[in-house]
Amino acid sequence: MSNSQAFDIGSLHAAYAGGWPVSEMIDLVLSRIEQAADPGIFIEVAERQALLNEVTTLGSFDPVAKPLWGIPFAVKDNIDVAGLPTTAACPDYAYLPQKDAAVVRLLREAGAIVIGKTNLDQFATGLVGVRTPYSIPRNAVDPNLVPGGSSSGSAVATARGIVSFSLGTDTAGSGRIPAGLNNIVGLKPSVGALSTTGVVPACRTLDCVSIFALTVDDAWSVFEIAAKPDPEDAYSRDFGMNATPLRPVLTIGVPAKEDRQFFGDEAMTAAYAQALHALASLGHRLVEIPFDDFYATANLLYEGAWVAERYAAVKDFFDSHPQSFHPVTHRIYGAATTLTAVDAFRGFYALQALKRKLAPVIASVDLFCVPTAPCHYTVAELDAEPIRENSRLGTYTNFVNLLDMCGIAVPTGKRKDGLPASVTLLASSGKDALVADVARALHRGSDLSLGATGWRLPARKQSPEAAAPSGLIDLVVVGAHLSGLPLNHQLQTLKACFVRAAKTAPSYRLYALPGQTPPKPGLVRVTEDEGASIDVEVWQLTPEAFGNFVAAIPAPLGIGTVALSDGTSCKGFLVESVALSGASDITAYGGWRRYLKSA
Repeated sequence: MSNSQAFDIGSLHAAYAGGWPVSEMIDLVLSRIEQAADPGIFIEVAERQALLNEVTTLGSFDPVAKPLWGIPFAVKDNIDVAGLPTTAACPDYAYLPQKDAAVVRLLREAGAIVIGKTNLDQFATGLVGVRTPYSIPRNAVDPNLVPGGSSSGSAVATARGIVSFSLGTDTAGSGRIPAGLNNIVGLKPSVGALSTTGVVPACRTLDCVSIFALTVDDAWSVFEIAAKPDPEDAYSRDFGMNATPLRPVLTIGVPAKEDRQFFGDEAMTAAYAQALHALASLGHRLVEIPFDDFYATANLLYEGAWVAERYAAVKDFFDSHPQSFHPVTHRIYGAATTLTAVDAFRGFYALQALKRKLAPVIASVDLFCVPTAPCHYTVAELDAEPIRENSRLGTYTNFVNLLDMCGIAVPTGKRKDGLPASVTLLASSGKDALVADVARALHRGSDLSLGATGWRLPARKQSPEAAAPSGLIDLVVVGAHLSGLPLNHQLQTLKACFVRAAKTAPSYRLYALPGQTPPKPGLVRVTEDEGASIDVEVWQLTPEAFGNFVAAIPAPLGIGTVALSDGTSCKGFLVESVALSGASDITAYGGWRRYLKSA
């Protein structure tokens, strides 16, 4: 098997189904670690023979019984893996766990294979990824940039295609910032959705185990397996997995223009604007929200109560081994030794006041879209201002766990300088499926390669659980039947269900048809060198409703087969070529909504 073998879950399972031995996957992983020539990624790598021994316990290939069968993953070194040391990036703190952390156990039971333990900002304190006594992981996209932290090694291992996914932790943004800076997906669950049993705490009341992956589909697959209530974890919560259907038009809160903070990074400013345009093009409604109170909440995280909580997690070790700490980490923890219970309660009171004030704001929208990071920093820039630049990276992340929100960082394209662009979608606790659904559509629209691998985004995954109910028919709509437009009520009357926003394959042209009331477009299939991808929506109808709908379609429109950019095809609207006489070619707009907005 070629070294170019993609490591997303679907591609690996296809290779295994074709007879590729898992032992060769192990050798390929170890080869990629060597080729990366980056000793900062892993603190500990499992021995080859131990990995091969684990392979023998998998049994025959069965991705139904074991949905992560043969999938390699890495684990941040503040999460226990039986038989591998846990150091939290502090060698003097190291211990050898006798059992896996709860989340690692669940993933192994599903067939995943732990490759090793990854580097981090010591004791998960930092967003930069360089506060470690080990070698510093190199950003997978540009080695001059900081890798992001604290889950630096996990993000880089995933972005380089060494593993299919990895586990991090997230208290202040450690599962999102490294994802955004390395062009991958970073899923930060609702607090308590994934057990933290077997995790070295940073702030135990806020800590989350996070998931890095190359695609939203893969991150969600891992989340579904790992999100189980744990009676041993006092902070564990059972959110269930019954996602509400995605509505075609969502209200998305964004920071008011005057409140946006990019610290002079014009490329990131422009990239964020492009991401918002992409969301609007999917049909969603953007609402500007004053963000001062979110920033005020973020500032609490490195004051009083939560700094003291970090110190409390390792107090005995810090008091007896102060010399074992990284200088920056020592400075942060040392400041906590002067805090009192009064300081902690003042923090709790301030947070409660802000939560009460922000609750109706959060409830007023379906979700939020914020920049993942406000800027990129080089290692040299960080060396000059280590505290300030770290703080700035957390501008849009520090408030999230304090306000009990879930989120997912997702790549949205490249900045004008070629560096990664990323946004984070946020929602109130328990809405993990909602943010993942919107992130999936954004990622597919970006047309990016995955991480730093050069691999293309695979065809849309549809698991048996996510498949359409038996007998329903998918319908692609392109014009006046889009959600919120004049003829959408015809679908609603037939109890059609919105499935997703999508794009056609790049082999269509779109025309504004003359003499239509209400105005309608016509979609025509052409060759790829003549066509483009057009924004569409996919709806589902029962066979009876589909028949009634088609019977009512007036000429020159009709129903044919429409190819989509994800490799699937559905029945959908096309137009007879005779209708193009006098029609305006509006293909350049990329969709009917964009054309209407420009008219």
